[in-house]
Amino acid sequence: MTFDRRLTPARSDLAARHLQGVVTAERFVDGTRHRVIRPAAPVRATPDPLAPLTTEALYGEAVTVYETTGEGWAWGQLDADSYVGWLPSEALAPAGPAPTHKVSALRTPVFPGPSIKLPPIDLLSFGSRLVIASTRERFAVTAEGGFVFADHLVPLNAFEADVVAVATRFLGAAYLWGGRSSLGLDCSGLVQAALTACGHACPRDTDMQEKAVGAEVAFSGELGALRRGDLLYWPGHVGIVEDGATLLHATAHFMSVVREPLGPALARIEASGTSLRSVRRL
Repeated sequence: MTFDRRLTPARSDLAARHLQGVVTAERFVDGTRHRVIRPAAPVRATPDPLAPLTTEALYGEAVTVYETTGEGWAWGQLDADSYVGWLPSEALAPAGPAPTHKVSALRTPVFPGPSIKLPPIDLLSFGSRLVIASTRERFAVTAEGGFVFADHLVPLNAFEADVVAVATRFLGAAYLWGGRSSLGLDCSGLVQAALTACGHACPRDTDMQEKAVGAEVAFSGELGALRRGDLLYWPGHVGIVEDGATLLHATAHFMSVVREPLGPALARIEASGTSLRSVRRL
C-alpha cells in the first residue's frame, strides 16, 4: 500500500504503534501527548533548522510525539490536520488540560497582568488555543497566568459564518511558504484558516484540499457563474472567490495576502503556464 508520508507517522526505523501490521518499521512506539507553547512552531520534513518549512503548529495545538532527539527535535503528528514532521522540542510541553478558547482576533497580546501597559509576554495569532481559568475585569486569565483581552477570544466550539470574511482579515499579511499564522502564511494556509474557523474540516496542502473540500463544480470560464466562497485550484495554488470580480489569495507573486481583480488574476496565472484545474464549492 502507498501512504502519504505527510500524514502517516511512519519511517523505516520508527512508526506509531497503531500502524503495526500496516506499515513496515524497525520498531513501533506509543506516542505521548504534547501541546505547543510558542506562538508558532515550525514543522519541517527533516530535523534541520535550514530545511524548508512544511507547515506550522500554533500555540495550544496538540501534537503526538513519537521521538525526541538529543539535538532538540521532536518527531510527531499534529492533531489539527494530521500533518507529520519535525518540531523544535523546546516549543512543546506536556499536554495538560484541553483548550477551552481560541483567538478570534488576527493577533492578540498576552500580558503578565491585567493591564495593557505591561510589556506583553507573547503575541498569539488567529486560531491559537488557550485554557482559560477565570476572568478579571476585561481580561481572560489563562491556566498559565497570562492575561488576554477577553473580546479577542471565543469558545473553542464557536464557529464563524462567512469564510470570505475570515480570509479578508488576513489582507496584507506576508506570504510565507508553509506558514499558518497571521505573521505569514501561504495560499493553502489561508484557506485552511478561513475554513477551519467556520467549522469546515480542511487539510493542509492544496492537493489534499482539492480532493476533500466541498464538491467540484463545472466552470466554463464565465466569471458570473462563480459564487462567493468558491475555491479555485491550480496545481500548487488556491484562491477564494470574494465575488464575481475579486479573488482573495496569499501569493508569492505579491508576497502577500491580496485582493486581486478576478479576471486579470486568472489571465496572469494562466500566462505563467499554470491552468485553473478545478472549482470547489462548500
